[in-house]
Formats: sequence, C-alpha cells, structure tokens
Amino acid sequence: MSEIKKVAVIGSGVMGAGIAAQVANGGVPVLLLDIVPKDAQDSTDPVKRNAVAAGAVERLKKADPAAFMSERAAKLVSIGNIDDNLADIAGCDWIVEVVIERLDIKQALYHRIDAARKPGTPVSSNTSTIPLAHLVEGLPDGFKKDFLVTHFFNPPRYMRLLEIVEGAHTDPAQTAKVVRFCDYVLGKSIVDCKDSPGFIANRLGVYWMQTAVLEAIDGGLTVEEVDAIMGRPFGIPKTGVFGLIDLVGLDLMPHITASMSATLPKSDPFHATVREEALITKMIAEGYTGRKGKGGFYRLNRGAGGRKDKQAIDLATGEYRAVAKVDLPELADADKRPLKFLQSDTKAGRYAARVISRVLAYAANLVPEAADEITAIDDAMRLGYNWKLGPFQLIDKIGVEWLNAQLAAEGVPVPALVANAGTKTFYRIEDGKRQYLGRDGVYRDLVRPEGVIMLEDIKLVSKPVLKSSSASVWDIGDGVLCFEFTSKSNSLDQSIMNLLEKTIRTVKERYKALVIYNEGTNFSVGANIGVALFAANIAAWSEIETMISSGQAIYKQLKYAPFPVVSAPAGMALGGGCEILLHSDAIQAHAETYAGLVEVGVGLIPGWGGCKEMLNRWKTLGGLPNGPMPATVKVFEMISTAVVSKSAALAKEMLILRKDDGITMNRNRLLADAKAKALALVDGYQPPKPYEPINLPGAAGKAGLDSAVASFHKRKLATNYDVTVSGALAEILTGGAADPTDPVSEDDLLKLERRAFLRLIKTPETLARIEHILETGKPLRN
Repeated sequence: MSEIKKVAVIGSGVMGAGIAAQVANGGVPVLLLDIVPKDAQDSTDPVKRNAVAAGAVERLKKADPAAFMSERAAKLVSIGNIDDNLADIAGCDWIVEVVIERLDIKQALYHRIDAARKPGTPVSSNTSTIPLAHLVEGLPDGFKKDFLVTHFFNPPRYMRLLEIVEGAHTDPAQTAKVVRFCDYVLGKSIVDCKDSPGFIANRLGVYWMQTAVLEAIDGGLTVEEVDAIMGRPFGIPKTGVFGLIDLVGLDLMPHITASMSATLPKSDPFHATVREEALITKMIAEGYTGRKGKGGFYRLNRGAGGRKDKQAIDLATGEYRAVAKVDLPELADADKRPLKFLQSDTKAGRYAARVISRVLAYAANLVPEAADEITAIDDAMRLGYNWKLGPFQLIDKIGVEWLNAQLAAEGVPVPALVANAGTKTFYRIEDGKRQYLGRDGVYRDLVRPEGVIMLEDIKLVSKPVLKSSSASVWDIGDGVLCFEFTSKSNSLDQSIMNLLEKTIRTVKERYKALVIYNEGTNFSVGANIGVALFAANIAAWSEIETMISSGQAIYKQLKYAPFPVVSAPAGMALGGGCEILLHSDAIQAHAETYAGLVEVGVGLIPGWGGCKEMLNRWKTLGGLPNGPMPATVKVFEMISTAVVSKSAALAKEMLILRKDDGITMNRNRLLADAKAKALALVDGYQPPKPYEPINLPGAAGKAGLDSAVASFHKRKLATNYDVTVSGALAEILTGGAADPTDPVSEDDLLKLERRAFLRLIKTPETLARIEHILETGKPLRN
C-alpha cells in the first residue's frame, strides 16, 4: 500500500491542474490551491477567493483530450487558496509546487509550506529549468532533506515520463516514497536526472528544436519539408519540429531558452542555438503563438463557404500560404534506411545530417553531466518526446562510423563517450539479456523495476509454445500462458481464431491459466475487415458465415474454459477485440484502455457475441428497473452510436469491465498484474454458469427503438443506412420474433447476430463503408 493517501498541489495552471487530475485518476484525494484573485483580496466570499483553482478544475472537466478519467475522479479534487487554506496541507502526505518559474516566488512559498506541513512530508517542485540547488538555497536543513524535483510532462495524464532529481541533502527514503507512488498510482516511468539545467528531456529536446529551426531558416527549407524530414525517417512523431513548437507554444520557447542560457556554462553548445529571429519575434507579438493562439507555423484559415484550409508560414517572406505536399523522393524508405538518407547529397539529406549529427553529439555530451548512463537519455526522449528510438539507439541504427565522420567534416568535436565506444554498439543482446554500454566501456544488464514483466524480455530467452502468422503463445511462468496478437494493428483473423482454439486445448491439458495480452500500441482494433471485404467481393458468403460462426464458437469456448482467462488490454480494444474482453473471466486493463463495440461505423453489428454479453451484463449488473426493455435500450444506445470508453474507468461504467476487474496505471506493470489476477483465480476455479435465458421485448420493443431512430433520421441526425443498421441491431437486442414471455437463450442471440451480420455485409452500402475506412482510416460520413 502507498504511504501517500492525500496530495496537495500548489499552483493550478496547466501543469498543476493536470497533475492534480492525474492524482485523482489514481483514486487519491488531492487539494488544489492557488492565489486569491486581485479583485477578491478584500472579499470574504470563499467562492470568489477560490476562483482561480475553481476555474482550473472547470477547464479540466472540459479538456480535450480529457484530463479526468471519470467524473468520479473529478470529485476527488478539492480546491482552496494559499492565503486561507495553506494550513490544510498538514493533512497531506506529499506536496507538489507548480507555480511560476521565478526563484523568488518559489522560495517565499517554500518557507510558508515548511511552516504549515506536518514534519517529514515530502515536498517537490515541478520546475523545468531551475536547478534544485538554487531552489533550496537558504532553506532549513529539514526542508532540504524532504525536497526533490518531480518534473512531469504535459499533459500529465498521457505523458509517461517523470524526471526525478535529488539534491545533495535529499533523504533517499523520501525519494523512494514519492517514486513508488508515481510509479504505481500515477503510472509514470521514472528517469533519474542530475541537477543540471533543463534536466534531460527538455535540455536535449529544446536543443533539437532550436537547431532544426535555425538550420531550416539558414538552409531555405519549408516548414513542411522540415517536419517530413525530422519525423518518420528517425522515428519522431509526425508533428516533427514546427508542428511540435505550435503545440508547445512559440511564446514559451524564448523563456525556456533564456532560462537555460542563464544557467548553462558559456562553453555549452546550447548557446549556439539561441538566436533571435525577426519572423518568430513578430509572430509572437501578433498573437501567432501556436495552437493556443491565432496559429503558428501552421494555421487553419477559414475560406469560402466556411471551409477551414490548413496553411503554413513561409519562413522567408513571413506570409501564410496553402500547405504544400512534400515531394522529396529520398524520404521514400528513409525510415528503413536512415543512413542512406543521411548520406544522400540532396538538400534534405544535408539538412538532416547537420541537425541529427549535432543532436546526437549533444546527447552524448549529457553523460555524465545530466545523467549517469545512456539509458536515462534514451528513456527521457522516448517517453518525453515520443521518439521511437532514443539518441543512442539511433546511433546504433545509423552507425557510429557515420556520426564520427560527419562531426569531423563539420568541425564538431567528437564526444568522449562516442570516441571511447570505438566500434562497439551502445546496446546489445548477450545470453538472452539486454545490455547497454557503460561510461567505462563495460556492458551492463538492463534491469527492469522490481515486479515488472515484459513480453519483449521473455522472447529473448524462450521460443513460443504455439505460433501462427498472426499470433504467438508464450509461457510466462507459474503455469500461465500468454496469448499475443501479432497482426497489423492486432486485427483479428482466422489464423488468430484457429490458434486461440488450439491454445484453449493446450492450457486445458498442461497449464493453469491464460492471459491475453500484447505490447502493441493497441490491444486490438477488431476483426480484419479487409478479409471480409475480399470475401464479399467474390461472393464467398459461406466463408463469411464460417468466419462468424467459428468466431462465436471459439469465444464461447474461451468463456466456458475449465481454467481462468484474463484479458489485459491497453489502448484500443474495439469490435472483436472488445468481444474478447467480454468473454474473459476477468480483465486487468491499463488505465488508458479505450473499449467499445464500434461495428456500426462500417455498417455492421457485433457478430462474435458482443450483443448477447452486453445484454446479460446490463440485465444482471446494471442496476436498471425490472422488465425486458431497460437493458435493451441501454445496450442499443451504446452499440448504435459506437460509444468507446475514454478510459478503463469509463469502460467499467459501461460494464465492459465489471466491478472486480482491475485497472493498472503503469503500462509496464500490466502483464505482471494480469498474471497475478489469473493465478489468484486458479484455486477452486469454476467456469461461469451457463448463460441464463433472458426475456426481451420482442416486436413491440423493436417498434419503439425503430421509432426513436426515425426521429433522429427526421432531424437529419441519422442517414438512411443508419436506419437500416440500427434496425438490424434492434432486431437482435429485442429477441427477433420471440415473444416477450419466452426467454431467449445464448445460442438464440448468437443466431440473431449471425443472421443480421450476413444480411448487412451483402449490402453495397456496407461494402462502401468498409472500402472507405480501409482507404482513409476514417468512417464514411454520409
């Protein structure tokens, strides 16, 4: 159990409010304090005096993407102000300061915190630029002992990186307490940093952005070209450089660079990236500060007919123009062969070589100044800037020989760390263990945090128990197998279904339990609709019927298997992926699980038991009024509008997760938690009781649902084909031709699902929707 039961966050700006929301998402009460507004200084009305913090919470509730994982989490945030409520921090077990980046203001607040907190309460700052040693200068020794830096990244709910900085006087026990809470309760991946300006991610990330911008201006490149060059070829998000600055805010960049310039030694290469550009100064002055302003390097301009056209700024003239398609043939396979791209004698290749070589060199120079080991640098950039590869992983992919030659050609000193590595790679796999190269030239094992199990590690030391073209099955110890999807986007096909059936037999014969889990971005986006489209185009209706019926049968086997089945989703679990969850004994979900039955988006209905499972859950667990109609209406509303949970907590409210299903905040701990849940179910395990037939409303109920849909259609909120698909769904959920007094069985509902699915997939409208989503990745809007 965590020692931290309540948290105080002081400062309710974007970061402070976001941190408070994530604490609440972890199920922990949080006190959010800020200043009293100037116009309420003389007021005694707490509503007026707490307006700053209250406004922050209201903005959190409306944020998109959502800051809170549920309405229940939002209720865990209480508000106040520093003048009237600072004494309340005595009831908190951790205090986080997130006020303006001014040393004098922070230190004045620390003296007040020290007087109000209970002795021994850890205090941390979310500073991104001020060294810890400066923050605690002149403060009591007892405060220094309990103080550390906890640098979150924005938005705190979604960014997994947390940089931790200890001071010379920090008690390691206090750090361990905060780290454990942030790991298990807030879901953060911890990177230990030295007390140096900008720590790791922002110091290197800002250097990268500044270098890329200045080289682009000097080299005559467009913003579109730079973002294409700095994106996919190097595993960097498609926002690239200019798109990222728009997201962060152009107006923040001068403040960050000024702060780091003031604290970094004059010899640091960072200073070479600090240069005032007239265009950027003008943009900021005129309100073009990025997405939060009137636009930035990109903007949306309202054109004829109210249409929004995306425009980009011309770095040479400062004028906006339509976004241009990037035509750089050398980018075609640059992500697979980055060295070839960097060596290409083209404008893009030369630009990339100048920027990447300098960034990689700067990263190498941060060891040991900003971090003890290269792993911290790589983790910080992967977690904080969403790079697929950290700088040293990128050096391994490109080749250290190229980096040395490029730096020499540009007259840039080769970092000692790179020179000492010689021909060695920075990472290797030895005897089934991942290793990294230490500063002394000796390889060391990469050690996971205690209690973490990763499938990628298991794969290094074992072979799959079973395997197909789209899935693998792994022994994760203690008699538990793990079923892993390996298809594109983890979409479900017949190969997966066949292997799942074989896995059920294998576990029954030789193992104790089964966990369904993978380490992809998404658990599963559902059935491979491309296969269904191909079969429909050649009128292979019997094949489609077999695909649906076999899927239903295998999911039913999974549900009634004589051993525990635990699904462990993360990311999207849609359609057939959601139906796997519904047929599992238990679910251990990552907090960021987005689950739902979305088949209506392609003109279909759930065909692998999703309808009958959701009906049963809302009948038995939903707390709805008695009678055949309430559960039917609830499930119809969710499936007909393709509702997807925006968190695991909301999936629990939708009854995709049940009361006893678990939620794991830290993605890296998901497999271990799922395995533990499966093993906990083994002793005395009994399969679920057979599906009890349920009374459904029949023809009268269907007429009621059809009438509701007709109302939406009349108001042009539903298309003609939406009416058709909703009618097919209504027929299933009301029991088809069954009389309301005759209970409908599990097999009856499966038959209704099959019949409706086959009827819909034969229509040109459904095939058009499937083709559109396969081509564009987006639903067809009629």
